[in-house]
Amino acid sequence: MKDMGKRAKEKKLKPAEYQGGTTAVSNMGMMGVKDFAAVVNPPHASILAVGAGEKRAVVKNDEITIATVMSVTLSTDHRCVDGALAAHVLASFRGYIENPMSMLV
Repeated sequence: MKDMGKRAKEKKLKPAEYQGGTTAVSNMGMMGVKDFAAVVNPPHASILAVGAGEKRAVVKNDEITIATVMSVTLSTDHRCVDGALAAHVLASFRGYIENPMSMLV
């Protein structure tokens, strides 16, 4: 993976090494970007844009408390992914992020 990252930065990756996927993830959160919308690049059908986690005031059990919140956006090509399915994918992603131990069951 480190080798691929290095060659990508040097623009030495062959198309066969990065093409053919169905979805992608773009993580600009690691650069401090709060939220954004990523563009779907063919042949992908979707791309998940991951923003930075930040502390925000939230309401839990009718009380205001501080929680770390992360914004994500799922962009899809609606010719092959129905919006309702995309919403279901995001709901599942949220469930796993909020309760990571559920991935072990």
